[in-house]
Amino acid sequence: MLLSKRAEMLLPEHWPAYFSRTSGATVWDMDGNPFTDMFLMGVGTNTLGYSHREVDAAVLKVVQDGNLSTFNAPEEVWLAERLIAMHPFADMARFCRTGGEANAVAVRIARAASGRDKVAFCGYHGWHDWYLAANLAQGEMLAGHLLPGLEPNGVPKELAGSVRPFPYNDIAAFDEAVSDPEVGVIFMEVSRNAGPNPGYLEHIRDMATRKGIVLIFDECTSGFRETFGGLYLKYGVEPDMAVFGKTIGNGYAITAILGRRAVMEAAQTTFISSTFWTERIGPAAALATLDVMQRERSWERITATGNAIRDRWTQLAAEVGITLDHWGLPALCGFTIRSPHAQAYKTLITQEMLGKGWLAGNSIYCSLAHDETTVNRYFTDLAEVWAKVAKCESDGTDPATLLDGPVAHSGFRRLN
Repeated sequence: MLLSKRAEMLLPEHWPAYFSRTSGATVWDMDGNPFTDMFLMGVGTNTLGYSHREVDAAVLKVVQDGNLSTFNAPEEVWLAERLIAMHPFADMARFCRTGGEANAVAVRIARAASGRDKVAFCGYHGWHDWYLAANLAQGEMLAGHLLPGLEPNGVPKELAGSVRPFPYNDIAAFDEAVSDPEVGVIFMEVSRNAGPNPGYLEHIRDMATRKGIVLIFDECTSGFRETFGGLYLKYGVEPDMAVFGKTIGNGYAITAILGRRAVMEAAQTTFISSTFWTERIGPAAALATLDVMQRERSWERITATGNAIRDRWTQLAAEVGITLDHWGLPALCGFTIRSPHAQAYKTLITQEMLGKGWLAGNSIYCSLAHDETTVNRYFTDLAEVWAKVAKCESDGTDPATLLDGPVAHSGFRRLN
């Protein structure tokens, strides 16, 4: 049900797709085999580590007291107050359970507020019709943002031309996208694979203000990884709305849409409602997660861990004789081996590390559970695997011949 977890995206025919339990940085498969996760960590949802005792205790209390009733859960009010206090631009909040639906809600509110239907966007923002409509206009407009060749089957053809993609850090392309007078929404990630060029975010903010366009920052992935809140705080450029997810519930389903009052009140002029948005587990988990984050200063620790891992990747690559390209936020860092066989090498690393008891690829979502001992063990085993990669590079061996199955499929390809 999630593309990022499909076995063919990781290690076709050999990935242990299902788990029985988790703890810290460890995942046990259905046969009870433990694997240390130096990879996806729940696709970026568990920055405190798996099965964190304080967060789980808050959830267990909800289970005991009741999760959903005819009344609303007060935790949603407390969470709204907490998040708004952290983000000076915001006055109001709404909550969902998944990133894709939260982004769809944000687009609906922003369109209602601006009175215009078209969306200029950069990056990946989910699976809903508003986003995939980009592939209706010219066939491959999403190729750089999502997956090359992605078919928008099931998306109404009437939505063709309703969205305008633009590449990250390309001011000319952005200006072209918002030159359409029907564009009322700008939807983008603050940063993903590379930071903004000087003046880039400022230019976007200025254009949005001058044209009366609602600027939305999608922080479902970037939020709480470098700052205690949105990544936009690092750059000092405020949006009109921001969407948060993944990190704020430490594995429990909760997403938040924050916004200026003038924008958010437009939600009252349309219909946005769902029964399970009022369940209690999500906001209770988020409140507990925020408490732990603040106490542990998790954003600083996972950023330091990511920077240390990136430095050691660079050092190890120099030692064994391979060349890397680095990308991503420090707490969500990755590398690509500079070779025509890059995807085969990624698959080989996953295969060989799995045999040593690791979930590993060419990226990592850092967590508090990735302590120094774990990282040291990881690099001890990774050195042996990268030595095989270096040998392939030096003697011309096709790494695909060392695989026990097919090369993994390519994952999300993003322009930012």
